[in-house]
Amino acid sequence: MYQAEKVFPEAPVSMHGELKVPGDKSISHRSVMFGSLAEGLTEVSGFLNSADCRSTISCFRALGIPIDLDEEKDRVLIHGRGLNGLREADQTLDTGNSGTTTRMISGILAGQNFESHLNGDASIQNRPMKRIMEPLQEMGARITSDRGNDCAPLTIRPSHLKGITYHTKVASAQVKSCILLAGLYADGETTVIEPALSRDHTERMLSAFGAKVIREPEKHKATIFSHPKLSGQKIAVPADISSAAYFLAAGLILPDSEITLKDVNINPTRAGILDVIQKMNGNFSIENKRLVSGEEVADLTVRSTSLQGCRIEGDLIPRLIDEIPVIAVMAAFAEGDTLIKDAAELRVKESDRIQSISENLQAMGADLEERPDGMLIHGGKALHGTSIQTHMDHRIAMAFTIAGLAAEGAVNLDQPSCVNISYPTFYEEVESLID
Repeated sequence: MYQAEKVFPEAPVSMHGELKVPGDKSISHRSVMFGSLAEGLTEVSGFLNSADCRSTISCFRALGIPIDLDEEKDRVLIHGRGLNGLREADQTLDTGNSGTTTRMISGILAGQNFESHLNGDASIQNRPMKRIMEPLQEMGARITSDRGNDCAPLTIRPSHLKGITYHTKVASAQVKSCILLAGLYADGETTVIEPALSRDHTERMLSAFGAKVIREPEKHKATIFSHPKLSGQKIAVPADISSAAYFLAAGLILPDSEITLKDVNINPTRAGILDVIQKMNGNFSIENKRLVSGEEVADLTVRSTSLQGCRIEGDLIPRLIDEIPVIAVMAAFAEGDTLIKDAAELRVKESDRIQSISENLQAMGADLEERPDGMLIHGGKALHGTSIQTHMDHRIAMAFTIAGLAAEGAVNLDQPSCVNISYPTFYEEVESLID
């Protein structure tokens, strides 16, 4: 068992330094998928070599795509075979713990002329797939849940797809991407309209590969046209703002601290945590803004701040859904109340994150009220060390590592290795910044 007190001092610590966190997970997944469907070589630098992204590589290798992973250089070469170049796998495709892989690859497989079987770990087998099954079935796909519970394992059989206009029930980049990817193989055009704008990496990257995509962000709308010729690209993956979020929080809540995060993806559909830091009166700066492979990138610096509570709700939620665990930690150390609402989606992540956050913060002494779609956190109460139940959820483990650094006493994580899902070097990089 990993025990934080073996590495970190028991009193609140300070952190200083500069860090480049690993590559963006969403972009790393998509680079492999779209590179596989393109003609020719796609070269990816800054690839996130995590368990989730390796699941995507494994699936496309099983579908006949040669992929070379240089682990030392975080570099991937994808030898794409074109939109119709996949071949039937001789085994069930194992998506591991990756909801992104499971949902997005389903859209691609729905357009193939062969049968596919998808499955993942125990967490994936409990995550909702009806949200992709319904639009795919409306397009003509033959996708079924093997156990009849609208979860994996899934079977996808050959079918003829037609383009549709689909209004999603939740703002989800995974759902939107699944439909748009199926639209590559459908007759006519396919349009997705969301209740709020989710991250737009799929639209940006498919356009770069040569697809015709019309983005209408003000209408939460994206349209794709079928049967494009995709061409291999060179992709530089920026640092992941979801991984940077833990260090942004640490720099704000730890005493006498200053941390700079280099080359962070600040795509507006992803950077909601920066809005929250501003709402909480956090001391931060954004420097060296630029475009890298079509994504907005910058260096972020945070400094110790007496944070103030705020409201986090509405259209802001899809722009920071993965950061809510560490935002809740920030709120516990802020003065006043922080209300997080409209975030019921957290209940169907790797764990029920609303419950996981609430129970662990309360075990540390925080004052909060758990609600169906979020929580009300009465900040400013001193937190103490305790045993943390991660539920094998990487974002819970990392958020409460940061909470432990700011608390009196030691925090023990029951399953620390779950961070390998998205950030295998997390603990080492935390240690590197402690004074």
